Amino acid sequence: MILGMQLTSGRKLVLTILLCESVGIISGLLAGVANNPWFDALLKPSWNPPGYLFGPVWTVLYLLMGISAWLVWKSLFPINMKTKALMYFSIQLFLNFWWSILFFNFHSSLLALIDIVLMLFFICLTIFEFSKISKLAAWLLLPYLLWVSFATVLNGTIWYLNQ
Repeated sequence: MILGMQLTSGRKLVLTILLCESVGIISGLLAGVANNPWFDALLKPSWNPPGYLFGPVWTVLYLLMGISAWLVWKSLFPINMKTKALMYFSIQLFLNFWWSILFFNFHSSLLALIDIVLMLFFICLTIFEFSKISKLAAWLLLPYLLWVSFATVLNGTIWYLNQ
């Protein structure tokens, strides 16, 4: 129940998707991701993806994350199992929120690298815990894990090239 209101499965789905998408939108706005002169001036590897790719990719990833969390939340598994799994999900989502701010707003590729390595760790824990409840929920996080793995290498390379 949220605010005394019983949530239907459909409302839970909408809530988890909106939560995940909001994390990306708010973080991006706070970080000043769009038209960032500091980022434009950084040395980047030749395999750095074009900027226009990030918005659509993250939109799809946040959608998959929301569906994945919903599958766990609505499951009939014991509340302690769901709480543990969703706690790891919340931690990785919190770290996800801060990555853009650390990188683009604070101009710290090193702090962002530390953040994204921790995020990667908690994504793995989340997938492990989700797999105990819903194999589909775990599989839906695989594209996110792969993208964040790539982003970790990219972040580390940018940090190395610009130190």
